[in-house]
Order: sequence, then C-alpha cells, then structure tokens
Amino acid sequence: MKNFVVKTIANAGALAVAVWLLDKITLTGGSTGRKAGTLILVALVFGLVNLLVKPIVQVLTFPLFILTLGLFTLVVNALMLLLTSWLAGKLDLSFHVEGFWTAVLGGLIISVVSWALNAFLPDED
Repeated sequence: MKNFVVKTIANAGALAVAVWLLDKITLTGGSTGRKAGTLILVALVFGLVNLLVKPIVQVLTFPLFILTLGLFTLVVNALMLLLTSWLAGKLDLSFHVEGFWTAVLGGLIISVVSWALNAFLPDED
C-alpha cells in the first residue's frame, strides 16, 4: 500500500512539473489545495491508464518498438497522457493536454521526473 501511495505522489509531482513547464498542459481551478487534490486524482487516473491500457498498447505495437529501437515509447507515453486528459475531462477534473506534440514533450518530462522522484522516495511495501 505504501508503494502505491509513493508512486501516486511521484506521478502527481511529475504531472505538476509538466503543468509548470508547458503552457499547453493546463490545470485550472481555484485554490492551491484544490489544484493539489486535482493533481492527486489525475495522478490516480494516469496510474490506472498506465497499469491497464499501456501494456496492451505495448504488446500490440511491439514491432514498432523494435523498428524504432524503443523511440516509439515516446509516442505511447504521449497517447497515455492524452487518454488521461480525455478521461479527466469526462470525470470533470480540470486537467487538459492540448495537442499531440505537447503530449510527447509532457510524457518525456513526466517520465524523467517520475523516474527521479521514484529513485529518491522509499520503495518498500
């Protein structure tokens, strides 16, 4: 359970960095507390998308991973971020990613920041 909470907090932090760095990834809302709560909920959605959908997409696009020597991972991460944005809209969360190339850059930022945060945060269950 502790591992799940740590990964969710790391995802929320990574999403916050992407929102801060990229103008076309928006998080609207009232107070800072409300934005933090929205980030946690979006991080949960993002985690579920990565847990349930991403492995299926990776299996289906495995030849593209081989052909591009793994660079297709950027496209898959972008698609997962766009799916998260769409789901956030359906769940009435104020998180939006505008455009594919913004999602590619956002996915790259989220991957790097999440990796760095997970390296420093505790990992035991």
